[in-house]
Amino acid sequence: MMIRKLKVLLVTIVVLTNNLLAQSSLQSLQCIMDTAYRSKKTIEPMRVDGVLDEKIWQTSQIAGHFIQNFPSDSVLGTAKTEVMISYDDNFFYIAAKGYNSKKNQSYIIPSLKRDFRGEANDAIVVSIDPFMDRTNSFSFGMSPFGVQREGLVVNGGASSEDLSLSWDNKWLGESKIYEDYWCTEMAIPLNTLRFKNGAKQWLINIYRIDSYNAEKSTWARVPVQYNTTSLAFSKPVIFETPIEKKGPNISLIPYTSPTMVRRAVNNNGVKGFKTKNTINFGGDTKIGLGPSLNLDLTVNPDFSQVEVDNQVTNLDRFEILFPEKRQFFLENGDLFANFGVDGIRPFFSRRIGVLRDQTTGLNVQNKIDAGLRLSGKLNNNLRLGLLHMRTAAIDSINEPANNFSVLTLQQRVFARSSIGMIVTNKDAVGSNHFNRVAGVDYNIASKDNVWNGKLFYMKSFGPLATSKTGAWGATMIYNKRTFESKHSFSVVDDQFNPEVGFLRRTGYKRISGITLWKKYPKSTVINKHGPGIDYDFTVFPRRGLTDYDINLVYGIQFKKFVTLQMQLKRDYTKLLNDFDPTNTKGEKLKANTSYAYYSFRADLTTDFRKKLAAKLQTRSGQYFNGTRLNLDGEVTYRIQPYGSISSVFSFNKLTFPKPYKSANLILVGPKIDLTFTRSLFLSTLIQYNSQINNVNMNIRFQWRFAPASDLFLVYTDNYYADTYLSKGSALVLKATYWFNL
Repeated sequence: MMIRKLKVLLVTIVVLTNNLLAQSSLQSLQCIMDTAYRSKKTIEPMRVDGVLDEKIWQTSQIAGHFIQNFPSDSVLGTAKTEVMISYDDNFFYIAAKGYNSKKNQSYIIPSLKRDFRGEANDAIVVSIDPFMDRTNSFSFGMSPFGVQREGLVVNGGASSEDLSLSWDNKWLGESKIYEDYWCTEMAIPLNTLRFKNGAKQWLINIYRIDSYNAEKSTWARVPVQYNTTSLAFSKPVIFETPIEKKGPNISLIPYTSPTMVRRAVNNNGVKGFKTKNTINFGGDTKIGLGPSLNLDLTVNPDFSQVEVDNQVTNLDRFEILFPEKRQFFLENGDLFANFGVDGIRPFFSRRIGVLRDQTTGLNVQNKIDAGLRLSGKLNNNLRLGLLHMRTAAIDSINEPANNFSVLTLQQRVFARSSIGMIVTNKDAVGSNHFNRVAGVDYNIASKDNVWNGKLFYMKSFGPLATSKTGAWGATMIYNKRTFESKHSFSVVDDQFNPEVGFLRRTGYKRISGITLWKKYPKSTVINKHGPGIDYDFTVFPRRGLTDYDINLVYGIQFKKFVTLQMQLKRDYTKLLNDFDPTNTKGEKLKANTSYAYYSFRADLTTDFRKKLAAKLQTRSGQYFNGTRLNLDGEVTYRIQPYGSISSVFSFNKLTFPKPYKSANLILVGPKIDLTFTRSLFLSTLIQYNSQINNVNMNIRFQWRFAPASDLFLVYTDNYYADTYLSKGSALVLKATYWFNL
């Protein structure tokens, strides 16, 4: 008995000692890192060439001691990183050295195309938070090959989805590779950034992706459970003299676009094609109203250069949300787009200028005559968003001209939280129809990023007044190193109708959530793993419980950026309307019938640092009153540094008893991305979708002949998948040029 007690005592002492040593090591690292950066102003001419030979870089403070975010968060990065910062009257400068673990080390880059993302890229990225609200920031990055990326971080950067790389702007960057390290220089025009004139300091963080060591490291330590984009962990850069913008802040971005459109027509049973040639002119103007408020004006905008949406096999009963990619809507886009929660949004920008053609099932462009957008900071704590646009009528699908207006205000409270207000309006020109929504959000974000969430309430208004037009709910996220939990509750009234927003359905109450336990073993293979459970229940007050799913989850994160997640699923569905589970116009399951079924889902992401990599997903098992065998994925082969060959695919074998229709649904989307230089790109995408009987081809050539200025040649064609007869095609040549006045 005494020996057993001694053993227990010794084990306890060893565990406590190890914990104390680990805590002491972490505190020592924290002491090294918890310092501000003091930036000197330069007066010498600066050459952005990746060669750090300017005098300012010889005397500048070095931001070093980068600490890992992945795979650990308690040790320094394996390879040293050094960053220096300076500024003058026109630019904010960043210089960096990324050292190697061995001489002549190779680097990974999927292509020379701008706006790379993901762990399969060597890069150094700086996140700039000029208003120090730890909520929004500008992100600029460079690869060893001199490829640039820029983006916007919103919502505190709590998830990877809070970084948008669709935002584009004009700045300078260059890199150079040496034997033992690589260097990069960035020069960001002060007019590109929104900040308060005379600011004495900003908040920044810098992170490095080191593909050779499979590491991500940051200057300000970001705990392993959070993304490197998280703004809760930034540190100050203090300016030698206050930083100010000087001169006008006006940019003109005109375009011209000759277009040839060929459409299928049917005249009294005689099928043929009608060709229409047009040439469009228009453009955008960006006007800085003070240092932190921006006015965007657009006249006859054309978005033909935007990449087409990836088609999907839709087995859902509800509309699918596609992301916004158009430049005009992106800067400060969170001011408009983030009210409510997923599936309940009072504003969705793709309602403006994009419509769904019910005959083909494809999204079509709805001409925008003109628009304005005023957005930015009124002061350190108050943000404003104002948008007004007018779209043209489309007689062929009975769509009238419409006016769209949105007003938002967001007031910061406490450390990182905010209270927001939104009002949307849509009115059809020439009619009495209108639709309006008013809403309030309280966004919760704790200083240490452990707690995040929101409370929201909104109400719609229309010509037919009713009392049941509200929606409200709450979401709360708790995230610690070994435990994560997210829970949501929402209520949508029967007559809630946000015509300018996104809403899956009405008249229900829903509660959902997920809880995960995370373990970090001492392993050379596995970084973390652990079980979890998630749930989702939907109740209609007069129908009772209509939907639920309960899933047992087990996830594994490997040290080489490989992830595997498995789910055992139990689903229940009570149909409120007749529904064809194949969505191919087969025999429908009847309303008020119920189905409970089991299935298994697995998601695997392989190591994208390899030349051949894939994302795979399967969900197979019971499905309503039949079975489903499913495999979705994307396979990519990298031809470094000139591009990649990839393909998305989806196969669903749906089997049902007679008289219901069984179906094999196939979607294949091969894509070739070629980057001949850092300014010359060609992409070809072909999408075959048997569910909507469509084959889509999109070929896009892009020449970036000057910073933020492009020449595009885009060809698009759609065919019936069963007969290969053309539905119509378009050939667009578009040139844009960015002038700074």
